[in-house]
Amino acid sequence: MAGHASHHADGPAHGSRKQYVIGFLLSVLLTAVPFGLVMTGVLADPRLTAGLVMVCAVVQIVVHMIYFLHMNTKSENGWTLMALIFTLILVVIVLAGSLWVMYHMNLNMMPQMGGDMSAM
Repeated sequence: MAGHASHHADGPAHGSRKQYVIGFLLSVLLTAVPFGLVMTGVLADPRLTAGLVMVCAVVQIVVHMIYFLHMNTKSENGWTLMALIFTLILVVIVLAGSLWVMYHMNLNMMPQMGGDMSAM
């Protein structure tokens, strides 16, 4: 049993209850704010709303990586920082690519596909 206890002492540090609660509250806030923005239509410009939703999504990814995955610059000789940077690069590529594809799909739609089915 003593070997089992020493195994946990050598392992990576885990967060405290306070850190988990902070991470949970930030996650709820970063989910509720974009949901409220979209459902209430408080902002007139849909591009601004989409931008804010994406910013909240990226911040939420970072919150999860810090508070739940315990990634920081000190653990594992900085390799977790490299994982964070790689994740952020992938998120930027995916978001930018998705927006580019959706914009061009909307721009290049045929006129008869506008949703008016009475012309058919």
